[in-house]
Amino acid sequence: MKKLPMVKSAGELEALVMEIGFLPFFRGDIPGFSLEELTPPERWFKDGVEGPWEWRETAAENGQIGYGKLVRGKAAFISPELLPLLVNYRRDGYDYDARFDDGLMKRREKIVMDAVMENGPMLSPDIKKACGFGKDGLKGFDGVMTALQMQTYLLVRAFEYKKDKHGVPYGWGVGRYAAPEMIFGAELVTGRYSQEPKESFAELIGLLSERLEIPPESLQKLLR
Repeated sequence: MKKLPMVKSAGELEALVMEIGFLPFFRGDIPGFSLEELTPPERWFKDGVEGPWEWRETAAENGQIGYGKLVRGKAAFISPELLPLLVNYRRDGYDYDARFDDGLMKRREKIVMDAVMENGPMLSPDIKKACGFGKDGLKGFDGVMTALQMQTYLLVRAFEYKKDKHGVPYGWGVGRYAAPEMIFGAELVTGRYSQEPKESFAELIGLLSERLEIPPESLQKLLR
C-alpha cells in the first residue's frame, strides 16, 4: 500500500479523504489504511488533546466529506467524488421506498427513513422516540441505524452535546443523521443510478486501488 501522510488536524483529514476518496476510521485488514493508524499516538484519544474524535465532528459539520458506518458496520469517511459510486452499488439502484416496496428493506428501516425524510436531519434520540423504539415498542434501534448507513441511506450530519447550566458542553456527542441527499444534493448522490451497480463497484475499486496501491481483491473484500 502507498504510504499515507500522518493526520494532525480536521483540515488535514478532509484534504486526505478528498484526495484518496475513502478512509476507514479504525484499523482493519489492510495495514496503514485507517485514520487510527495515521493519527500520531499523542493525539489518539488523549484527554485535553484534540484528536480524531473531534476531527470527525468537524468533518461531519463542514459537510465537505461524508461520515458514517460505511465499512463492516464501522465508521469511515468518503469523498463526494466516490460517494455516488458507493451509493449506487450499496443501494443496488434503489431509493429506500422502492427497496421497501420490493421487500428488500425491513419495516423498521422504512419507518426511520420516513421520519428523517419528513423532518430533515434528526438527532438519534429524536429518531428513536418518533419511530417508537423502546421497551414496549420497536426493537433493535442501533442495528437499524447501522444498516441504513451501510446501505448509504443515512450519514452523520453533525454531533451535538448536552450543556450544563453554564452552557458548557459535556458527555458524549449525539449524532444528527441525514440522508446523503440532504448534505450533498440528490443530483450528486444519485448521479450513478443510470449505471449498473456492479459497474459502479468496479469503478470504485479501480480508483481506490490505483490511488492507494492496494490489490483490488483486498478492497473488494473490505467494501462489499
